Amino acid sequence: MVPWWSGGAKDHQKHHRGTPVVIKMENPNWSISEIETPSSDEDDFMPKKSRKFRGKNAKQLTWVLLLKAHRAAGCLSSIAAAVRRRVKSGRTDSTDSARTENPAVRARLHTFIRVFLAMSLILLCAEVAAYFNGWHFRDSALYFDHILMSGSAVFGFQGLFELVYNKWVLIRAGYLAPPLQWLTNFCIVLFLIQSLDRLILCLGCFWIRLKKIKPIPKIDPTLDLDVEAGDGGGYFPMVLVQIPMCNEKEVYQQSIGAVCNLDWPKSKLLIQVLDDSDDHTAQMLIREEVYKWQSEGVNIIYRHRVNREGYKAGNLKSAMNCSSVKDYEFVTIFDADFQPTPDFLKRTVIHFKDNEQVGLVQARWSFVNKDENLLTRLQNINLTFHFEVEQQVNGNFINFFGFNGTAGVWRIKALEESGGWLERTTVEDMDIAVRAHLKGWKFVFLNDVECQCELPESYEAYRKQQHRWHSGPMQLFRLCLPDIVNSKICFWKKANMIFLFFLLRKLILPFYSFTLFCIILPMTMFIPEAELPAWVVCYIPATMSFLNILPAPKSFPFIVPYLLFENTMSITKFNAMISGLFQLGSAYEWVVTKKSGRSSEGDLVSLGENQRGSSESTLGEMKEELLKQDQKGSKKKKKKHNRIYMKELSLAFLLLTAAARSLLSSQGIHFYFLLFQGVSFLLVGLDLIGEQVD
Repeated sequence: MVPWWSGGAKDHQKHHRGTPVVIKMENPNWSISEIETPSSDEDDFMPKKSRKFRGKNAKQLTWVLLLKAHRAAGCLSSIAAAVRRRVKSGRTDSTDSARTENPAVRARLHTFIRVFLAMSLILLCAEVAAYFNGWHFRDSALYFDHILMSGSAVFGFQGLFELVYNKWVLIRAGYLAPPLQWLTNFCIVLFLIQSLDRLILCLGCFWIRLKKIKPIPKIDPTLDLDVEAGDGGGYFPMVLVQIPMCNEKEVYQQSIGAVCNLDWPKSKLLIQVLDDSDDHTAQMLIREEVYKWQSEGVNIIYRHRVNREGYKAGNLKSAMNCSSVKDYEFVTIFDADFQPTPDFLKRTVIHFKDNEQVGLVQARWSFVNKDENLLTRLQNINLTFHFEVEQQVNGNFINFFGFNGTAGVWRIKALEESGGWLERTTVEDMDIAVRAHLKGWKFVFLNDVECQCELPESYEAYRKQQHRWHSGPMQLFRLCLPDIVNSKICFWKKANMIFLFFLLRKLILPFYSFTLFCIILPMTMFIPEAELPAWVVCYIPATMSFLNILPAPKSFPFIVPYLLFENTMSITKFNAMISGLFQLGSAYEWVVTKKSGRSSEGDLVSLGENQRGSSESTLGEMKEELLKQDQKGSKKKKKKHNRIYMKELSLAFLLLTAAARSLLSSQGIHFYFLLFQGVSFLLVGLDLIGEQVD
């Protein structure tokens, strides 16, 4: 037989049909490098029918499919190897959280889930046995008829099992199903109310875009004014800038450098670097950075507290008591990873001019690492909706929203009249915003003014951040409720603050998310007399996820992971909400969110190039310092590992068990939701969604 690649065989040219495939091997996978088509001369000799089906050669198609399957298998094997490697280096979450909270308090929810899981496994085995004995009916009334008709007793193990199963069906239908159905209906009502609130917010955002509504300052901030002269029709009041930080060596340079390059008269700007670091290396680096900018003529000072009492609120409160800030009218706060643009103050402070009722101007956040991994992409969806929809709608129609703790400008008079910074909760920013609103101050949100910052890249850091953000509001609600009721603001503002701001968005949302989708849904699989409609499981959550993702249209491919991840995070938010509401062990836990500083080098070089009056030697020193830090970090590189989250893993197995049970009832939508949600909990429980931690 003449090979097809030998060019001199005319007989072979006459009989050859199909598309030759040239293949190369890329270790360890196979790939198709090139597909050649027959020449035009060959087409002339081929019958029309053969030319029509020349790409249908079965042998070549088999080769293609085999190679694709081989590549898919190689990809799966590499993923499995990565999973094994990360799980092998994993540590349980109990080793870290035991240092900060009471072990008895921490174990309550986990114990409940484990008992629930054990009962579900026992019930699954019983239901499978009943199914193969022909005792399983979709309608429990049919099974009751079956019990009444089977009057003859059957002895032995099978008879005993049937008797026990009959009693179980009667108990669950008569005693367990009614309260479970009541709880289900209650959570569905809460779900619908919260979904209606989300829909109204989206309609408000659509109206703002349609009518192009936005705050208009008295003076155009784009005017080219003489900043250093401080006149020329501009508005340049005395502004204090505060940068609170704690052991944040990865990002201190970029934040200090960005703030020192703010376009504002030097004589009317004071920068306070408020360092709470207990790491001596971090203290030295931050102090040297401040001294370097002082030598450039910037009005910047360094303050360090030995005692971290009150955390961030205590740090800010201590700084406001300094005699050097008495002459300043406004204060701007930037966290250590925030990088304002040079025109930030010009675009925000201008909204206070001739408007004595405005107490706060808040800018939105943008994220330098939003595309770093799946976790940061999902966070970007949530926070984009928060700023684009929630903050913008509340700012334009109610003049009240929660202060985000950073990238905002406060009127110092508003802070003082509201009682200043208090250390009573872990959400000092929301605390001061609520008290200022009760005093009658108005807030302005600027959706077109952005300040870059960094998202947590590991699930461990994100989980601790969310715990603080969801336990703090419940602490604050307990403390502020009497003040809200007795305040002099109008009734509808009181109702908005109590029922919408606190109860619906801070308490009801994590409650029904966890209860409905992580507890009630698997329970209805084992107690089928209580039903959870398919539209609650699928259609409304999908619609709400679609609305949430609208402000970030580039994230549409992640709509399904976003829906599953939000339900997965409900256990952390629910636990935090309960801790804050009932003042449990972890309610006052404060952990500084870990930063990666991925953008530090590029931002620092950019700042050095744009620095007024900077020299090449200064830029060289900055780059040299970065290289030294990188070399030190490479020598003392810490081993990275995974956290193993036991509550998430227990819920994963519970949901997968319920998914297996749903197959017996042929509940398609419920099965797929439970299956994918269980896999989502499994991935999060094994810490496979974000970066590993040091």
